[in-house]
Amino acid sequence: MSDHVLVSGGAGFIGSHLVHRLLTQGERVRVVDNLVTGNRERLRDVEGAIEFVEGDLADPAVCEAALCNVDGVLHQAAVPSVQRSLKNPVETNIANVTSTLNLLEGCRKRGVRRFVYASSSSAYGDTPVLPKREDMPPNPLSPYALQKFVGERYSQLYFRLYNLETVSLRYFNVFGPSQDPNSEYSAVIPKFVSRMRRGEPLVVYGDGEQSRDFTYIDNVVEANLLALRAPHAAGSVINVGCGERTTLNQLIKSLEEILQMRAVVEYQAPRPGDVRDSLADIGVAQKLLGYQPRVGVEEGLRRTVAYFASKAVC
Repeated sequence: MSDHVLVSGGAGFIGSHLVHRLLTQGERVRVVDNLVTGNRERLRDVEGAIEFVEGDLADPAVCEAALCNVDGVLHQAAVPSVQRSLKNPVETNIANVTSTLNLLEGCRKRGVRRFVYASSSSAYGDTPVLPKREDMPPNPLSPYALQKFVGERYSQLYFRLYNLETVSLRYFNVFGPSQDPNSEYSAVIPKFVSRMRRGEPLVVYGDGEQSRDFTYIDNVVEANLLALRAPHAAGSVINVGCGERTTLNQLIKSLEEILQMRAVVEYQAPRPGDVRDSLADIGVAQKLLGYQPRVGVEEGLRRTVAYFASKAVC
């Protein structure tokens, strides 16, 4: 295509993987990122091949500038943390809701064809029914979950009211290479890998029997690229997961086998806002996107551990 694909949050974990994949497909890529949670080092090897706009999408003028000559948007920019949203609900609302609305409005004004929104399985809340299906009523348990759900609804409204093609992808616990292991808000897998390699104890909030549908990054990248083009997906909310449940205790056992070392585990009280169990029904993704997860949890863990070892990341 002659126009650009805009990746918002392109210096983040998921966004940077999308940027690299788009470039391998010959796309023209523009990134917009305020570098608050993103890291430009993730794009250092391709910085000559992309346009980079450093700016905050909470500013409508940044959105306008970033969207010039853009055909499709992969909107990954967010503060992706339940715990951070509990500490700073107003700040994270600006990052996760206001910025999304500004970008949608910019897309409407610029005549962008398709907008793919990174949503979250946290929108489902703690309903006991598994697997989670897109037609279930949402029940957000944290500001972050609510903010992500609001972004979905705005996206659907912009499709219905303004004919902007929007697709919302509900991610289930994405993990993989280049994920930050060192923040207090880091996702569990990079944190566990880095702590095990340092010989430090793993902190588990709860009994470890809580389960997640851990989804390797390559699967999420594939879902986004399919969502940019799928002819019948506009206006939809779509789960992106593997369709497999893994408890934290099972996860620790797998990491012990891969790393060939025993983990020291400290079990602490559950945290507010955390969901007990999560599992994706991926039937809609298969039907509307032609999506199929190609990298399972075990293989994804092996690739992730190998990445950390190759980078000597601790």
